[in-house]
Formats: sequence, C-alpha cells, structure tokens
Amino acid sequence: MTAIRVLLVDDDPLVRAGLSFMMGGADDIEIVGEAADGDEVEALVDRTRPDVVLMDIRMPAVDGLTATERLRGRPDAPQVVVLTTFHADEQVLRALRAGAAGFVLKDTPPAEILDAVRRVAAGDPVLSPAVTRRLMEHAAGSADTRRVRARARIAALNEREREVAVAVGRGLPNAQIAAELFMSVATVKAHVSRVLAKLGLGNRVQIALLVYDAGLLEEHEEHEEHEGGGR
Repeated sequence: MTAIRVLLVDDDPLVRAGLSFMMGGADDIEIVGEAADGDEVEALVDRTRPDVVLMDIRMPAVDGLTATERLRGRPDAPQVVVLTTFHADEQVLRALRAGAAGFVLKDTPPAEILDAVRRVAAGDPVLSPAVTRRLMEHAAGSADTRRVRARARIAALNEREREVAVAVGRGLPNAQIAAELFMSVATVKAHVSRVLAKLGLGNRVQIALLVYDAGLLEEHEEHEEHEGGGR
C-alpha cells in the first residue's frame, strides 16, 4: 500500500514535532516535509509532492489562509486540512471557502487526526454535520448578497443534482444519500461529480457552504417539519 504523503505547516516547532512523532508510528502515513511559515509552502509542495497538507492558520509572514488560497489555485493541488485551536472561527470558514478539505482542532485525539488525514486523502471532507452548521452560522454580514449569488449558481443544477447537493450540505455520506434518494452509490458519486463541475467547486465542503448560502438547508428543514406535522 502506498503511504499517504503529508506536509506539516506550523510555526510552533513543538506542534510540528508532536504531529511528526504521532504520525511516524502509522505505517500508511509518511511525513515528507515541514514548514514554519506559509511562504515556504509552495516550494515545499513542488519538492515533496504531498497528498495532504496540515496547515496552521496563524503564522508570522504568510498566514495559512493565504497559503491555502495560493495552493488550492494550482493544478493538481494537494488536499489541505486546517489546524486550529478554535471551534468556530471566521478564518476557518474563509479557509474552507478557499478549498480546504476541512479542519481539525490541535487538541484532537491523535487517532482522530490520523483518521482525518486518511479520510481527506481518500476524498472525504473532515467536518461533521454539527461542526459544519456551527461554522456556517458563525459567518456574519452580507448574508442577503451571498444568498442571491448562491441561488444564481445553484440554478445551473437540475432537480436531481440539487437534491444531491442539499444532501451533501446536510453532511450525509454517499451511502445515506443513495438510500434517501433511491439511487445507487455509484449514481450519487456521479451526481456529486457533476455538481462540482457545474458549480466550479473543488470539494464537498464547498458544496455544503454554497447550499447553506443559498438557503436550501433552511428550506429542507422547513419542509421536513411540515411533512412531520402533517403525519
């Protein structure tokens, strides 16, 4: 089995040392490089070709948000997982909008950090539905403008793609989406791929954020409450 190549980016040498020590014991994960600032990231990525970058937010010269935006704008960019001490932070939200595959808290148990790296390398975002909701609700200002713009983009989807997008926004895995919408897992994956392509998005987290901005999660919840009340 090919090891997952990981690049560590954090200005605290103790954090890097702890992560390196923890991940060094996993047979399927290889630390291919370390950086102390965001301005080192692109050169290191070119040299080490990581699959996943664990990216701190606050760094002295170039912060992790700017580094993530630069990195995710490149072709064949590695997945980025944001490291943070905050449960809900506008900066984390910005990183997710830039294309980060999720975030983990620095005090997350080691086994969960390893699981996060494996999941992201496999193409799954690292955000529980509850955490996704907290982050999206934390976003402040210009909500009306975001909604208008998001709805205009969502209009490019057909009805089935829209249903799948809403399910992704609710944090459902492919198997559960397939069960709810009466389709195969392969068909769900195909729909997700088409949604990403039509909307010009990089991952499922960005679908979730766009669906939230468009107000589709609220509409779904209201529909569920109405259906439940009518039974």
